[in-house]
Amino acid sequence: MREIILDTETTGLSPQEGDRIVELGCVELINRMPTGRHFRKYINPERDVPAQATRIHGLTAEFLKDKPVFAEVVEDFLEFVGGADLVAHNAEFDMRFVNWELENLGRDAIAPTRVIDTLQMARSKYPGAQNSLDALCRRLGIDNSNRSLHGALLDAQLLAEVYLELTGGRQGGFELETNQTDRRREIRDKKARPLRSFAPSESELRTHKDFLKSLKNPIWESGTKGS
Repeated sequence: MREIILDTETTGLSPQEGDRIVELGCVELINRMPTGRHFRKYINPERDVPAQATRIHGLTAEFLKDKPVFAEVVEDFLEFVGGADLVAHNAEFDMRFVNWELENLGRDAIAPTRVIDTLQMARSKYPGAQNSLDALCRRLGIDNSNRSLHGALLDAQLLAEVYLELTGGRQGGFELETNQTDRRREIRDKKARPLRSFAPSESELRTHKDFLKSLKNPIWESGTKGS
């Protein structure tokens, strides 16, 4: 099972009003385990970056002016994502920007059925509580001390840990698999008891016969009933 944790940084709140993506960050999970593969692109928004947006993510128009535009990174982005489901926090926001850019280039939008929203998951699990990414990191014991500013890749990496905790913790299945592997190894390496080199005594035979008589409906007699 392949999933992509996705985050974006933008110039504002609405692509319909001229705001654009300035950073894309993605982290790959396979079978709910991070693989170490990630995707990150800074993007020239071809417009100014308002001061209030820079205060959030630290990116300026001066820094972004020599970066590729979205059309130049779209192939790499779609190749990395492939057919995987996308996981995002407040996914409606991120997907509104991503799909606006895709449709602007004549590409198909990413279907909502492929998108998992961790904000909705958190609200369901912790109703009435703060469910921002920072709040979830604190609640779940995830170190976010490096997050002085928002960043698409950093936030995607943190969200990967949050998502795994919201869905049961990444170690649960891993520990079970490890325990099963250890048990199989123990059975494999266990030496068989050597065969007896002498016949049972009369006392042992009588004890065994009495034991068999004490059993109710032994399985070896089940096939003779009704015949």
